[in-house]
Amino acid sequence: MKLTLIALGHKMPGWVQSGFDEYSKRMPPEARIDLVELKPEDRANKSTEKVLEAERVRIEAALPKQATRIVLDERGELVSTKQLSEALASWMAEGANPCFLIGSADGLSPNLKQSAARIFALSKLTLPHGMVRVLLAEQLYRAWSLLKNHPYHRE
Repeated sequence: MKLTLIALGHKMPGWVQSGFDEYSKRMPPEARIDLVELKPEDRANKSTEKVLEAERVRIEAALPKQATRIVLDERGELVSTKQLSEALASWMAEGANPCFLIGSADGLSPNLKQSAARIFALSKLTLPHGMVRVLLAEQLYRAWSLLKNHPYHRE
């Protein structure tokens, strides 16, 4: 299974990259996390709708073939670590390759949300996009460790 994270945003602070790297390197080769970073659309003289549409086109071009789209949105389904672990197990059993989508400051296009297999919320809070990368990588590692009975996760 290949896990992909497509994130709009560039020039993240060093702590974002080091935090993401810390958890992604812990993942086993059969469940590695690939980060695809896309530059957000220039907002100058453009409506939010046009910005989101242009970003949608770039995200769709970056999506791996046959990827299972998982949108991250604070209005999505709140999932526990155990539920994320169960989703990982299901994706592995199906041979799916989940691709997590993190939008720009204006979020993601409604068309991307409609095409998603699931819409997850990591929190009801609006989180900085860089922090979402780190938090998602940590939760994927935690979910994996739960599946493998690794002591990292404790209940």
